[in-house]
Amino acid sequence: MTSEKPQAGPARRSTTRVVGWCMAAVLGMFAFGFALVPLYEVFCEITGINGKTGGRYEVTEVSEVDVNRTVEVQFLAQNGPDMPWVFKPEVRSIKVHPGESVTINYVAENPTSEPMVGQAVPSLSPSEGTLYFHKTECFCFNQQPLEAGERTEMPLVFIVDRELPEHITKLTLSYTLYDQGKPVKVSAGQSKNTTTNENG
Repeated sequence: MTSEKPQAGPARRSTTRVVGWCMAAVLGMFAFGFALVPLYEVFCEITGINGKTGGRYEVTEVSEVDVNRTVEVQFLAQNGPDMPWVFKPEVRSIKVHPGESVTINYVAENPTSEPMVGQAVPSLSPSEGTLYFHKTECFCFNQQPLEAGERTEMPLVFIVDRELPEHITKLTLSYTLYDQGKPVKVSAGQSKNTTTNENG
């Protein structure tokens, strides 16, 4: 009596197909994980959740100032991990009328013996107010290089929207300053890379 040999071909193809599907699923999960970050950033910017403020606000027309209403704006500053700079607002709080353009300064000083580059990241509370707090000029739009021992004043120009809900009478704007590494000196003909981060 002769025994029939098992048909290895179909089984092997089935196993290969399963492995292929598993690999595709893993790659899909990785891609989805990376996509979540920019999607979350866009979601926060649109909704104001997490206190994230938007980018540069373009003034298309002069807004009428609501002189019958006053909103207190408080300014805070803190340093990120291992950031040695002195960083603070020149004023702790001011009272503004919705619709008026207001300018205040933050101060940064590099007390180290090396040139450094900083980047400030803003956050506003209550988060509901982020949709009504417009920055027309802000040091947070760009990285800030400072030489060793250098001190600078960094302007912030903003407008509190007249449509700010009536129950919001106080806004707190907080900046966290992060170390972006050292400036990179670029010679002629080389592509420009503004910073290098020693931590990778």
